[in-house]
Amino acid sequence: MTEEEIGHLLEKLDLRQKVRLLTGASTWRTHAEPAVGLRALTFSDGPAGVRGEAWDERDTSLVLPSPSALGASWDEELVRELGGLLAREARRKGVDVLLAPTLNLHRSPLGGRHFECFSEDPLLTGRTGAALVRGVQDGGVAATAKHFVANDAETDRLSVDVRVGERTLREVYLAPFEAAVEAGAWAVMSAYNRVNGVTMAAGPLLAEPLKSEWGFTGPVISDWGAVRSLLDTARAAQDLAMPGPDSPWADGLLDAVEKGLVPVAAIDDKVRRLLRLADRVGALGERPVARRPVAPEAGPRGLLRRAVAAGTVLLRNEGELLPLDPARLRSVAVVGPHATAVRIQGGGSAEVFPASVVSPLAGITAALEGTAEVTYAPGLPPGALPAPLERGWTRDPRDGEPGVLVRQLDAGGKELHAEHRLSGRIVEPARVPGARTVEIRALIRPDRDGEWTLAVGGWGPLSLSVAGRTVLTGTFPPDSDDPTRVHVAPPYRTVRVGLSAGAEVEVVARRGLDPGTGVATILAAAPPPGDPAAELAAAVAAARDADTAVVVVGTTEESESEGRDRDSLALPDGQDALVRAVARANPRTVVIVNAGGPVTLPWRAEVPALLLAWFPGQEAGDGLADVLLGHAEPGGRLPTTWAAAHEDVPVLRTRPQEGRLRYAEGPYIGYRAWLRSDTPPAYWFGHGLGYTTWSYRALEAPARVRAGEPFEVRIRLRNTGGRRGREVVQLYLSGPEAPGPGAYGPEAPGPGAPPAGAPGAGPVEASPREPSGGPPSPRVPSPAGPAARRLVGYTAVVADPGEEVVAVVRVDGRAPAHWSEVRHDWVYAPGDHTLHGGRSVGDLPLEATVGLSQAPPS
Repeated sequence: MTEEEIGHLLEKLDLRQKVRLLTGASTWRTHAEPAVGLRALTFSDGPAGVRGEAWDERDTSLVLPSPSALGASWDEELVRELGGLLAREARRKGVDVLLAPTLNLHRSPLGGRHFECFSEDPLLTGRTGAALVRGVQDGGVAATAKHFVANDAETDRLSVDVRVGERTLREVYLAPFEAAVEAGAWAVMSAYNRVNGVTMAAGPLLAEPLKSEWGFTGPVISDWGAVRSLLDTARAAQDLAMPGPDSPWADGLLDAVEKGLVPVAAIDDKVRRLLRLADRVGALGERPVARRPVAPEAGPRGLLRRAVAAGTVLLRNEGELLPLDPARLRSVAVVGPHATAVRIQGGGSAEVFPASVVSPLAGITAALEGTAEVTYAPGLPPGALPAPLERGWTRDPRDGEPGVLVRQLDAGGKELHAEHRLSGRIVEPARVPGARTVEIRALIRPDRDGEWTLAVGGWGPLSLSVAGRTVLTGTFPPDSDDPTRVHVAPPYRTVRVGLSAGAEVEVVARRGLDPGTGVATILAAAPPPGDPAAELAAAVAAARDADTAVVVVGTTEESESEGRDRDSLALPDGQDALVRAVARANPRTVVIVNAGGPVTLPWRAEVPALLLAWFPGQEAGDGLADVLLGHAEPGGRLPTTWAAAHEDVPVLRTRPQEGRLRYAEGPYIGYRAWLRSDTPPAYWFGHGLGYTTWSYRALEAPARVRAGEPFEVRIRLRNTGGRRGREVVQLYLSGPEAPGPGAYGPEAPGPGAPPAGAPGAGPVEASPREPSGGPPSPRVPSPAGPAARRLVGYTAVVADPGEEVVAVVRVDGRAPAHWSEVRHDWVYAPGDHTLHGGRSVGDLPLEATVGLSQAPPS
């Protein structure tokens, strides 16, 4: 549809119709408008899967590896393919707009939502996010770049005022969003937080640079509930308030426009952008046909299995323990609760429900069937936190089927609605007129004697009864307005009750549906505390008797989830001691870390092989088995620097002080902060091993380039190992900033550039240096030293044993530039800049100098 045609549609709407379109009709839909043939648009959360409109475990979805795993793949074609898979899932569920990708950065490793973000680096995040945007929109579904901007932590996320400089915003936090807009993103989501005193839903950044400078033509959608005022947001470049039907705009925007407090032109621009989006997804006519239909050879599950291996990072492989040789294995001990209860995704609003999950234990067992005996020992007693009831040990008391009975009752206790559900976690019960109480009822059969912890989750009036006896009752008003805490993950109220193994008993949880308390209701349980010493001894014995031990450790729902930041980088629940005990018992121990973000690994030098699996999605077990047994190479490289100890992290704070969170470190986050630190990390950004070895031979770069013009760098390397492999070749740049205190102001002297040479002329070939054995820890205060080093390009190569290949890395013309807070523009420092080539920011054996000439006048 042309802009003229969209203009004609706009002319058909009166002011009341226009204003009505600017607030959602429901939680996940916009209003339809028959006058212009507009149907409702449907939204869905979706970074790791498409849930659809219903939060219902019976409505299953494919679950991708977490975005942090996709960032670790450094593979844009794979990410684009996975974006196409998300589009196909969205179309299957009738979804028009996918609320992904998340383009916030890993500023501090304590950020609770790192699993939903790609990396600590703006270039890697931008390129990965752009690939996902293209993949989703190739399938005719809108991608939404979120959360714009500086929404990099969870503490007080609704109100925190992030104080950040203009240069840091431009060079770091806005950069991934700019890449998404360049990729053609059809929607952007504004964040909850404030930036420099202004809530993002009313922030000036929505207009400039987003819409004006970058030319973004779609609508800015609010995060759910982020439009909390009327005039400032309506006058800003915010376009759609979600959810609906209630919002400040729904209540007062029409009147404000009629009184002249909000310009009609602003309303027209908002509606025009919404109509543009509707046209792109087919809501003003026929739905667009997918331009790149996804039909992977091995089907969707095969693609997800391949993605597991692609994002898995091999951090350590002493003695080349991996890959394991199935022909030489007689027995494998699999240890750790995460081996069976693997975390495939992070908690919070992005959660989806898989039809099936392959655990690491199941994947390893299947891969070694008929070859080796696989034994399992958890090594730790069950966790103390209650978990929602599951089908394995509960029955619906009405039909006897595995699961629970959910009823809704009126004020007098009369049943209005009943349904069989598969879980004790009911986030969104059916909407039933007149309902005043939600009830979850189940028959449970404990597998052991003792005091069980039973729990009911929710807000408002709560009660819990066992065998007809009330054991907990009370009224619990919400203590937060955070939508995740209120509507998705309310706290548990617990009680300990003595139960007998094998004796079935009825448990009933009830919650009143008081206004303002949400509707989520949970019935959960935890078994009696086990014997930690006995569980550890059993795991050690299993490991000692096996040829190889595989230990799976990781974070938990309470230690890493949306809505809260982490207090510690340590693995919870005695897992460090478990790893050490197993490693002492078996020198052939492989550890797999199942976490969405960094954790400390104090035993890392005590184990020969260490794999980082992130939250690997539903095909976790099969994909990890492929890596362990060498059917696939671990393709991942770290998208985030990992610390050796919590106290070593140079940028750690996520908690505001007096409502403000100051980004005092400026642009130096992640590896750029570590390069200025006195302590090296455990593993540098970009680190990751494969199943072969590489020799970096030479780096060729232009002798001189003109400022603002892109150029290519060629890095020659050889596969020196014994099998075909893939290597991610990384290119970093360091060099002077514009000189002197006037570098960012009009008082700066003229750049005095040397004579310009033709871009690409006079290649300089650098001789390789010996890579250091461990990560470097340079102490260079000069901005031209390693502290200024930043990623400017990367590519991947594949080669057979002994083959030499050339990696061609394209460097964007703006890569050497810095943002001037006085000129409010990009500025360049003419002179010599150093290119660094290698396999991580801590292993860069190649260097070359490129001269930067002054750009011609614009």
